Amino acid sequence: MSIETLQEMNNALEAIKKDSEVKVLLITGAGSKAFSAGVEIRDHIGDRASIMIEVFDRLFKIMLDLDKPIIAVVNGIALGGGCEVAAACDMVIASEKAQFGQPEIKLAVIPPVGAVFFSRIFGLRKGMEFILSGDNIDAREAERLGLVNKVVPDAELEKASMEFAMRFAEKSGVALRLARQCIYNTIDLNLKDALDVAAELGGISMASEDGVEGLSAYLEKRKPVWKNK
Repeated sequence: MSIETLQEMNNALEAIKKDSEVKVLLITGAGSKAFSAGVEIRDHIGDRASIMIEVFDRLFKIMLDLDKPIIAVVNGIALGGGCEVAAACDMVIASEKAQFGQPEIKLAVIPPVGAVFFSRIFGLRKGMEFILSGDNIDAREAERLGLVNKVVPDAELEKASMEFAMRFAEKSGVALRLARQCIYNTIDLNLKDALDVAAELGGISMASEDGVEGLSAYLEKRKPVWKNK
């Protein structure tokens, strides 16, 4: 991923954020070799480094604020910045040939986003080992540690990822947004404050048009019709 690629990704995500027709976003790599081998090394050096850091940081903030579930479909290697993008997605489905790694430490630099995410995903001990060693892990180990939701045979990845995404796409858009917001907004709060935030968002969901429709449809024994409002 070059600076230019990152800018294109940011622009695409900004457009998707404004598109109410999009309920779920899947991010994958072109071809069959890699999800992403990381950020262009030349963009880590000299005058381009500060620009890259700014554009890269913006990518993750846009992803966090997107208000739509994001699924990484990892079809090969996910290294460096590519591994960080996968970690920042809400869910990950991976080919059995996928490899994940943060090799930056081997070049005497750190993966700043990875350092934030992997202690949360793996826990402190395993997150520390992953970042400080720079060693790769395979898809099954990533699944065991909690980075990957599901591992599938390589030939089945496209079909399986669409089936995985459809489980969410058939839901109300407003409910997806509020549930995702509730998880992220409470994850670092103490229990009492987290419950207060959750109660507020729960009330908003029940008062929404789709909330009223969903509850009414259940009582009336019919299929709900979502307006995503």
